[in-house]
Amino acid sequence: MDTVYQIVWLALLIIFAVAEAATVGLTSVWFAIGSLGALVCALAGGNIWLQLGIFIVLSLVCLVALRPLAKKYLNNRVEPTNADRVIGQEARVTQDIDNIQGTGAVTIGGVTWTARSEHDTPIPAGAMVRVLRIEGVKVIVEE
Repeated sequence: MDTVYQIVWLALLIIFAVAEAATVGLTSVWFAIGSLGALVCALAGGNIWLQLGIFIVLSLVCLVALRPLAKKYLNNRVEPTNADRVIGQEARVTQDIDNIQGTGAVTIGGVTWTARSEHDTPIPAGAMVRVLRIEGVKVIVEE
């Protein structure tokens, strides 16, 4: 029966490692480490409850201790998109902005965007505004 547990832990180790390699999202590496610990325990002759305990504890410890560090160092670069570059830019209102009527447009760098006012105040055409954020295909602006 010990051989069956060893095969199960080895199979789980391979499955979790392949899943991690396929996703590269730090989703299952923790469970692969837990499976490795349980496999070592099974090879040493530990009973199934000890193997399960090692799997659960080791997986949780790795998840809690290492995931924040890994996310901090592996996902620290955010590349802005072209749309993100308009945030903070000044724009000229080309169509009166009125949130109640659902109208408004601005031109930023030669590109026309649908616009809405941050504070629901109407803004007349020709006014200069600052882009605060993007929501869907609309820019949210303030005078």
